Amino acid sequence: MKVMYLLGTSIARPLIAKRLVEIARETGAEAISHGATGKGNDQVRFELGAYALSPDIKVIAPWREWDLNSRQKLLDYAEKNNIPVEMKRGKKSPYSMDANLLHISYEGDILEDPWQEPEASMWRWSVSPEDAPDSPTYLELSYQKGDIVAIDGKEMSPATVMEYLNKVGGENGVGRLDIVENRYVGMKARGCYETPAGTIMLPSHRAIESITLDREVAHLKDELMPKYASLVYNGYWWSPEREMLQKMIDGSQKAVNGLVRIKLYKGNVTVVGRVSEENSLFDESIATFEDDEGAYNQKDAEGFIKLNALRLRIAARNK
Repeated sequence: MKVMYLLGTSIARPLIAKRLVEIARETGAEAISHGATGKGNDQVRFELGAYALSPDIKVIAPWREWDLNSRQKLLDYAEKNNIPVEMKRGKKSPYSMDANLLHISYEGDILEDPWQEPEASMWRWSVSPEDAPDSPTYLELSYQKGDIVAIDGKEMSPATVMEYLNKVGGENGVGRLDIVENRYVGMKARGCYETPAGTIMLPSHRAIESITLDREVAHLKDELMPKYASLVYNGYWWSPEREMLQKMIDGSQKAVNGLVRIKLYKGNVTVVGRVSEENSLFDESIATFEDDEGAYNQKDAEGFIKLNALRLRIAARNK
């Protein structure tokens, strides 16, 4: 099984940076501040975003500049100043968690040892696959221009889609991830993630693309996506190269319309159907193994094969 981090933390940071800059302008402030550590990716994402939107903004980073450079020092400071801390476990530091519409992430505590299995009590959005229902859940996702606009025929906003898929996915044990990643600043770090909606949306989106995108467009998009993901992960959302790629990706989605049927079962997401009445490039009369009634001349394949084999045959003779 291919393990994928679905950029749940990365994708949130450009919006936070944008809002920080907006508030600074609204209030006449000359500086912004963030709580990211000096070891992680978020400091890069916040600050690259801020500088891209406000080149002369001043950034205050307490973890780097003040004597608050550990979670314990932060907890002590919070207790001394009567600042409430969510999810605090007695005197023990809580996990470092980041929650938004796309995911919730966990770092710190026993997760700093990549050999240790996460505590069952850590997970907040999903049941374990072992405890998921014994019967599958089926969903039908309706797509328009690459976006889910309805589930089981019920129209939903993008936010409602995320909330619903997080709920149903979590109930079926979907979306847990435990990885060691390579941070942009150079170190490896272990993190756990719950991304039920994203885990459902990725294979579903690829399924509708599989019947609506031209082969070469699909292959080119697959080549571009690692670059796009890298830009988002490393904090370059507001860069000209990301904006250029966005136009290409948006253009590829104009015909990505249709319906995908998926099955959720004990942590697994399986595509079991896909259809597009308006934009499908799948022609059953050509693809069939039965009599295609002349829709495709199989004899044409002989010349195609020989032309593509020409360089191989020349090379073989030279051996």
